[in-house]
Amino acid sequence: MRTNRICLYNANMILPEKVCKGHIIVEGNRIVEVVERDFPRVKCYSDLTMIDAEGCFIMPGMIDLHSDAIEKEIQPRPNTLFPTRMAFYELEKKLTVSGITTMFHSLSLSDEWGVRNQEMVVEIINSINTLKKARSMINHKIHLRYELTFLEGLKALEGLIKSKSIDLMSYMDHTPGQGQFRDAEALKDFTVQSYGPKGQEFEEFLDKTLENQALISWTKLRELSKMAKQEGIPLAFHDDDNQEKINALLECEGIISEFPINLETAAYAASKGIHVCVGAPNIIRGKSHSNNMRALDAILNHAADIICSDYLPSAMLPAVFYLSKEGIRLTDAVKMVTFNPAKALGIEKEAGSIEVGKCADLIVVEMHQDYPILRKSFVGGNLVFQSDFNVYSERVDNVC
Repeated sequence: MRTNRICLYNANMILPEKVCKGHIIVEGNRIVEVVERDFPRVKCYSDLTMIDAEGCFIMPGMIDLHSDAIEKEIQPRPNTLFPTRMAFYELEKKLTVSGITTMFHSLSLSDEWGVRNQEMVVEIINSINTLKKARSMINHKIHLRYELTFLEGLKALEGLIKSKSIDLMSYMDHTPGQGQFRDAEALKDFTVQSYGPKGQEFEEFLDKTLENQALISWTKLRELSKMAKQEGIPLAFHDDDNQEKINALLECEGIISEFPINLETAAYAASKGIHVCVGAPNIIRGKSHSNNMRALDAILNHAADIICSDYLPSAMLPAVFYLSKEGIRLTDAVKMVTFNPAKALGIEKEAGSIEVGKCADLIVVEMHQDYPILRKSFVGGNLVFQSDFNVYSERVDNVC
């Protein structure tokens, strides 16, 4: 659906500091009016489309700065790869239904298998950047995760920075004994189940990884992070487990700590002005899949300010409303998936809140039996998803 002007009325608007009744006028791809009034008194326009929000919440579209869902779409099972083009279009539909209007696709540059192989990763990045220009329903960005022990990948990383092919990058080290995987067996189980290497293959890979860890050049990494910053590409660190790693992040001029392993590290990062990102699945499940820090503990202790989907985009919206039941103000919970990631990524002037002048990335959310269900998604003023649950329920009742 596309008209020049849209009026979303009868809405509970989730504004930066409050939730209130009102209406929003969208013109083109921008929000031009935000009015705190139950029913709109608007000027008569021949091309004005009135949309009744039916008392639902209207909030900014969610910004997901870390999700490897595209990897799962391309490689849903070990040794089973699907075309990137198909994965892009099919995942995009799932994202609109999840309320994500800006996605930073997380791709791992490493010497691993399948979708995490360097050649494959570069191909996926180029394909996404081409496909999004031709036709896209949401805003697509690239988050490149660089495995520090993949020494041969430094040249490819530098090339992707210089060509501005990526929008966010992170440094990660999955060597056993620190970070996410404290023992080699846990890493082996994860790798074999996800990507299907044979036992001997993994052992050889692990030996090389341990050797390369001692050869990591932090001088070169700081140079690349400085180059990235000059190109407007923010830097994050991944799975930080001590203060020394946060200090290294600061030395690299990084701004985000993703999935810190323990509360002490998360709190230290937050005290240094670093944005701390935790996963929505962790919030919903009440625990980490790697038996690390509970995301909720970090949020309740003011040691985390961003939520991402990690690996499950559908967890984002339920996580927001779950937090509101745990004593977090709804406006603050919403900011963790909208304004806070926008600010961290330097796009807060364009997105992340319902304010005049910003891009009209909006979602309409119905609370059904205390559970959030997406009713509509707007990206740049375009209605990209709509589902009329009430109409369907009424038809079912009539049949019965």
